[in-house]
Amino acid sequence: MATKYDLIVIGSGPGGYVAAIRASQLGMKVGVVERSELGGICLNWGCIPTKALLKSAQVFDYVKHASDYGISIGDAKVDFGGMVKRSRDVAGGMSKGIQFLFKKNKIDHIEGFGKLKKGKKVEVQSEDGKTTEYEANHIILATGGRSRELPSLPIDNEKIIGYRKAMVMESQPKSMVVVGSGAIGIEFAYFYSTIGTEVTVVEFMDRIVPAEDEEVSKQLERIYKKAGIKIMTQSEVTSVDTKGKDCKVKVKTKKGEETLSCEVVLSAVGVATNLEGIGLEDLGIKTNKGKVWVDDFYKTNVDGVYAIGDIVHGPALAHVASAEGIICVEKIKGMEVEPLDYNNIPGCTYCQPEIASVGYTEKAAKEAGYDIKVGKFPFSASGKAKAGGVSDGFVKVIFDAKYGEWLGAHMIGANVTEMIAEVVTARKLETTGHEIIKSVHPHPTMSEAVMEAAAAAYNEVIHL
Repeated sequence: MATKYDLIVIGSGPGGYVAAIRASQLGMKVGVVERSELGGICLNWGCIPTKALLKSAQVFDYVKHASDYGISIGDAKVDFGGMVKRSRDVAGGMSKGIQFLFKKNKIDHIEGFGKLKKGKKVEVQSEDGKTTEYEANHIILATGGRSRELPSLPIDNEKIIGYRKAMVMESQPKSMVVVGSGAIGIEFAYFYSTIGTEVTVVEFMDRIVPAEDEEVSKQLERIYKKAGIKIMTQSEVTSVDTKGKDCKVKVKTKKGEETLSCEVVLSAVGVATNLEGIGLEDLGIKTNKGKVWVDDFYKTNVDGVYAIGDIVHGPALAHVASAEGIICVEKIKGMEVEPLDYNNIPGCTYCQPEIASVGYTEKAAKEAGYDIKVGKFPFSASGKAKAGGVSDGFVKVIFDAKYGEWLGAHMIGANVTEMIAEVVTARKLETTGHEIIKSVHPHPTMSEAVMEAAAAAYNEVIHL
């Protein structure tokens, strides 16, 4: 007889482990299948260890500019191995935290590779090749994603690397070409450039961080160029010759072909879903463009099977996967739940200055037919930002002119990833621009810029 569960989750990333814990809280007997470290990519090879590396770079940058704050320090040197070790230690500690949460919530960790079988069963193959079958009333697929590979950029993890290798390189490269300027590419560009690597960013679109508001893209490009990062937009890597000591990177630009020389090429061109070998075809589970088809509550077309996270529609973000997991489990339990509002999902990029955004960009709001009011407040007019020596950037807010609905917000500056939740909550509560203006914000704080930007949209701004 196969071991029986109320719920089996395949994958223990921020979608899988959160769904498992919520299910346990709701009284379900839960097993989680994971072939690697608990916590998935996010905790072990994504969100958490990259932020640890970025913090090391930020501290180094502070030390280099200590004299700006009236502090004298001798020459600071990068201990690249020490930075990598700290990052891995932070990730390891977080993964152990998930082990503790599993034990606390009486969740079984089933080690191995999970594959769907007919009859609401999961076959798990362990490292030694042994297979064990488990049965569940409900099965959630949360298998996540990995680095997407382009034909012109075959990853060899020596000279052409993905984000995982970029976190644990044996030595700091003297030069690097970063292909792709989404969150992953731009964060690694900041990290390596700040600690002294010569960095070039190649982006196919006409601007870096192309998913962000155009003004944010322009501001970040100005800051990066000033920091010595070479930016190439409307450019495409057509081939990489790795035979010699250095890589020869051929780049097709609007002006013609250019060849770049570097030690390492980092491919940061997006995420591919992990759908291979998990039994989708055997059960006839529908997919569309590399994603599993699901309804508003993450049920697939096969009874008892659900999917969340990177493998379904929507942004491939940890907090999205977690929210989807909770909604999915609560729906399974018959609770009253609302579908996730994908237009109110915050996006954050943790370079310096940070980027945070939610909702419509100015361009998208106009294209959607809204008559809009736009307010912008620069951190150069913020007392807290000036005192902190971090006056680059701004807060930009967009309101519907007719009803005052908060359509979107876009921020670039120090700690803005900690500020965006105010906007997400306000939009969830259908807060208007005037209500934000009349909400007293503490002084001096960076968050005042949100109130000031809202006031600017209605020609009531005080400090501009």
